[in-house]
Amino acid sequence: MASHGLAYDGCNFFRQRLVLSTLSGKRVKIKNIRSKDDDPGLRDFEASFIRLLDKVTNGSRIEINQTGTVLFYQPGLLSGGPVEHDCNTQRSIGYYLEALLMLAPFMKTPLRATLKGVTNDPLDPTVDLLKSTALPLMKTFGIDGEGFDLKVVKRGMAPGGGGEVVFTCPVRRTIRPVQLTDPGKIKRIRGVAYSVRVSPQMANRLVESTRSILNKFIPDIYIYTDHMKGANSGKSPGFGLTLVAETLNGSFLSAEMSSTPQGQGGPILPEDLGRNCAKMLLEEVYRGGCVDSSNQSLALLLMTLGQQDVSKVLLGPLSPYTIEFLRHIKDFFQTMFKIEVQKPSEDERKGGDKVLMTCVGVGYSNINKTIK
Repeated sequence: MASHGLAYDGCNFFRQRLVLSTLSGKRVKIKNIRSKDDDPGLRDFEASFIRLLDKVTNGSRIEINQTGTVLFYQPGLLSGGPVEHDCNTQRSIGYYLEALLMLAPFMKTPLRATLKGVTNDPLDPTVDLLKSTALPLMKTFGIDGEGFDLKVVKRGMAPGGGGEVVFTCPVRRTIRPVQLTDPGKIKRIRGVAYSVRVSPQMANRLVESTRSILNKFIPDIYIYTDHMKGANSGKSPGFGLTLVAETLNGSFLSAEMSSTPQGQGGPILPEDLGRNCAKMLLEEVYRGGCVDSSNQSLALLLMTLGQQDVSKVLLGPLSPYTIEFLRHIKDFFQTMFKIEVQKPSEDERKGGDKVLMTCVGVGYSNINKTIK
C-alpha cells in the first residue's frame, strides 16, 4: 500500500480509519458503504463526523459520490483552535469525542471544542465516562497541563439531546512511552448518578441500589448525585449512572448504564439499573488490566505514537473493536504488537485472563505544532 493510500470496504470501523488516516497522513478510500441497504450510503451521524474532522483540520479533501456509498478522504493538517459542532443526535457526543481525544494532542494550536447534542445514551460511552477514564489515561502518556479538561455544561439525554460539553486539550510535541503492567488492587469507587427532567429522587434511588452491592467489597465509595434543572437539563427525560473503580497504581476501570430513551422500549427502574451497573463494574474489575475495555484502542494508539522506545500495557480480554483497531494500526503505521496471554494463578484471585501488549513507538512527532 504505497502513498496512493488505503482502500476499505463497508461502513464498519469508520471512525478508526479516518482518525488513523488523519494522524498518518495517508489517504483513504472507503467504498460499498451500505451499498446493499434500502437506504444506502453514509448516515447523518457519519456525515456529521466528517464535518467535525473538516473543522479541526486545514486543507483536507473530502469527496463523496452522489449515493454516499463511496468516500475519499485526503487528510490535511490538524489545526485545532476553537471549534463548535452540533453533533447529530443519532449518536451521543461520546462518539465524536472518542475521536477528538485521539487527535487533540497533535493539533497546531490547543483545541477548544464545544460539542452540542446527546451527552448520555445507552449506545456510546458517555461524557462522564470519558472524563473519568480517558483523561487520566492520557495523563499517564504525558498529555497534561492546565488546559486539559472536559466540562459538562448541559446534560442532554437521548433522543432529544440538547446537551453541551466543552473539551480543551493542550498540544504535545511527543508522547512518552509507558509501562503499565500492574494495576494493583482496587482502593476506591467513585461515581456520578445523574437525572434530568425526572424526580431528583431517582438519583438517590440509583445510589442506594448500587451501594447495596458494592458495600460488600469496599468501604470507600462515593457516588455524586447530579440533578440538572431548567435550561441545562436538555430536551428529554432520563437518568443513569457512571461508576469508576480506581486502583492503587492509578488505573481506572469503569462501567455505566443509562435509562432507556423516551419512546424506545420498556422503562427501567432505577433500582434495577443501579444493581446492573454495579455488577457490570464488578465484571470489568474481573476482566481487569490497567485500562478498561472502553479505552483499549486509545491506549494502543498512544503506545504506537510514543517515542521510539518500548511501551507495555496490561489489558483484559481484547474487545472485537480493539482487535480491528490493531489491524488498522498495522495498515497505517506498520506497527505490530507483541501479544502475550497471562493466566492468573488460582490462589491469586486476580480475575480473568490478561493480555500483555508490547510495542515500540513509531516516534511520532507533532509536525503541526509551531515552535516558539
